[in-house]
Amino acid sequence: MKHTGIYMSEPGPLTAAGGIALYKLGAFGFVAILAAVVVMAMTLPKTVREFVVAMISTTVASLCGGAFVVRWLGIGHWANDDIGMVAIGGLIFVCGLPAWVVVRAWFAWSEAKKDRQIDEIVDAVLDAKRKVGL
Repeated sequence: MKHTGIYMSEPGPLTAAGGIALYKLGAFGFVAILAAVVVMAMTLPKTVREFVVAMISTTVASLCGGAFVVRWLGIGHWANDDIGMVAIGGLIFVCGLPAWVVVRAWFAWSEAKKDRQIDEIVDAVLDAKRKVGL
């Protein structure tokens, strides 16, 4: 068999790059889930429905909000070393906390209004909006 002189590169560098990318994505996902678990430990959900909505909202807010803040601040290059990864993980963690508060407030508000008709709720929201001046 005649040798053509065409050589293929080893798959090692590509596999290593994929492993590093997977490591970073896994670390960010873990931090997002950790944010949800921490806030749930502080204020436990009353129903399974509230738990599921709060968990999904906190995780999505962590990942999407964290990515937005990293892009907005222009600190994406921090992901090139381990200390920067820890800092970005902390930022992602913090971005998930407001989502939990909003979900809890929404469930508390809706539970307080559950015996009212929809037109009464709309009137109350419009009255509150007029009082604030919006």
